[in-house]
Amino acid sequence: MKLNPKLTQKISYFILFLVTVFAIIPVIIIISVIVKNGLPAITLEFLTSFPKNGIRGGGIFPAIIGTFAIIICSIVIICPIGILAAIYLNEYAGNNLLTKIIKLAIINLANIPSVVYGLFGFSIFVVFLRLGVSIISGALTLSIMELPVIITTTQNALNSVPSSFREASLSLGVSHWQTIRYVVLPSAVPGILTGTILSIARISGETAPILFTAAVFYVPHLPHSIFDQVMILPYHLYITSTNVPYMPQKLVFGIALVLLIMVLTISSISIIIRIYFRKHKKW
Repeated sequence: MKLNPKLTQKISYFILFLVTVFAIIPVIIIISVIVKNGLPAITLEFLTSFPKNGIRGGGIFPAIIGTFAIIICSIVIICPIGILAAIYLNEYAGNNLLTKIIKLAIINLANIPSVVYGLFGFSIFVVFLRLGVSIISGALTLSIMELPVIITTTQNALNSVPSSFREASLSLGVSHWQTIRYVVLPSAVPGILTGTILSIARISGETAPILFTAAVFYVPHLPHSIFDQVMILPYHLYITSTNVPYMPQKLVFGIALVLLIMVLTISSISIIIRIYFRKHKKW
């Protein structure tokens, strides 16, 4: 017996809708619990003061500053390297053995657990290069971890630019690099920005890599250089929720809520940028 195509389509849509609902419900529950328990802790003092009473009280200002310091250093390191590597692989490198090896390495790097990157960063940057537990060690570790993401998203953005743009530019006698700089890159900016912002969101929520390379339990001052140790929100949340006895639960949820707001804000910015540039695409 042959089913009605329209009925089959409706059943498929309904099943997909149920799967989507079941996937979203746990996320809504988690966010609701964090907001309900963490909102009472969000005050001006909580956001702008130092921890006290063995970090059982006070605020999380140093952790917020430390998180932004790590993010900024990581992006400064990773963006030029990742974007230039993607330009080389997409616009210059041919389909040879070296290119295939590089692309395979990028895929493998993207699938390595973050804790492995943490151990690698500790061995190379903290111990071997003697940078110590510091902002720069954590930023370098996170940069290596996010490099495959930046390269992949940039390559996808470059591939999305129609080849006719390149052909038209080259036919006018414009050099290959000038074509990339003035034609391809401006058209690929939305995808590159989206990938970069999503990488920022992931970096801001990582714990394992900075656990070995940058974060400490408590520092009584703000960082003065990239070689200082810092408090960071993900690690601070881990410590307060597992290693501090008699820690007020509302403060733990307050830290989680601040981190959640930070990640969601960055992700929302990415979505807004993507929508804006899609509306203004010229093709």
